[in-house]
Amino acid sequence: MGLLDNMKSKLAPAKDKMSDLARQHGDKVQHGIDKAAKAVDERTKGKYTDKIQAGTGKAKEAMDRLAHQEGQGPGPTTGEPTMPTRPEGPPPTS
Repeated sequence: MGLLDNMKSKLAPAKDKMSDLARQHGDKVQHGIDKAAKAVDERTKGKYTDKIQAGTGKAKEAMDRLAHQEGQGPGPTTGEPTMPTRPEGPPPTS
């Protein structure tokens, strides 16, 4: 077992816990993200509004992904290769 595999196995319970917390308290976390974004925007006097909004959007998307990871097993998100799919239909003719 390599170092990366060892780390993944040790961090899996923490990832599951974070997913559960995101599912239970997602609305509170998103409210906190909005509140922090507003405070930063006010302190910078609107100079970085577009960057703050972009970061806020990415943070909310990450929370949504965490909240919807229920029951996912190993796959492409863990860096494992996926099997290629065969095209449906008859083979092309020459």
